[in-house]
Amino acid sequence: MKKNTSLLNRIFMALVFVFLYAPIILLIIFSFNAGSSNTVWKGFSLAWYTKLFHNRIIMQSVYTTLLVSLLATVAATVAGTFAAIGFYAMRRRVREPLMTVNNIPMMNADIVTGVSLCLFFVALFNGWHNFAVWFNNAQRTFILVENLHMGFGTLLIAHIVFNIPYVILSVGPKLRQMDKNLVDAAMDLGCTWMQAFWKVILPEIKPGIVSGALTAFTMSIDDFVISYFTAGSSSSTLAMTIYGMTKKRVSPEINAISTLLFVTVLALLAIVNIREARQERRALQRV
Repeated sequence: MKKNTSLLNRIFMALVFVFLYAPIILLIIFSFNAGSSNTVWKGFSLAWYTKLFHNRIIMQSVYTTLLVSLLATVAATVAGTFAAIGFYAMRRRVREPLMTVNNIPMMNADIVTGVSLCLFFVALFNGWHNFAVWFNNAQRTFILVENLHMGFGTLLIAHIVFNIPYVILSVGPKLRQMDKNLVDAAMDLGCTWMQAFWKVILPEIKPGIVSGALTAFTMSIDDFVISYFTAGSSSSTLAMTIYGMTKKRVSPEINAISTLLFVTVLALLAIVNIREARQERRALQRV
């Protein structure tokens, strides 16, 4: 009976993996198709990858996506690390409600976050317009820009906002694992707080910072919904460009760029998992 149950579980698990990854495998295969069909194989070719790298619109969206992801990752990692240290220094009664608030954006639907950020930017720009008009009418020495629009700046801010909770969640456990007496010992030996931070705290929480940064970069480069509501008409990420291309016809160029995107995200996730596995082994060896 147990053998039959185990066999059924394996079959079910195999079917689940086939259902999840069979479409991706087909997409990868037909990205190397010599023809333009997504159903008929006409031979192996790298022509669509060549055309992809000569497509100005796609390359511009790739550049925007990478730039936003890198800048958002750096900003979110710095802000999230210091926020995690601040939470760690708080009393438990204060920290627990704030950590719950921090976890809400990760559990919240992306469309809710995207719409709320869009409405926030619209209200902010309307308020700025009214203030700039009043300021410019009151004096003529320094003229403020009256009309602001959503674009690269709002897109970057949105990515930073939704990435910070992931960094806090990665750094927090490393702070709790750290010996609380290390900082006091360093300061007793003459270190300032900043010296203790750079020489004691930072090396201890470095694995969590790296994991948080990789997670933030992965989430940022893979985002579509929030970017769609906050990018405006002047900026476009890779996901938005692919979405616009699929409205007309699914070109093999989409297969090629989707393959590259899938491989990139898969590599980042593999790096994160390998690092976590190594950290667990080192922790077990210390014990």
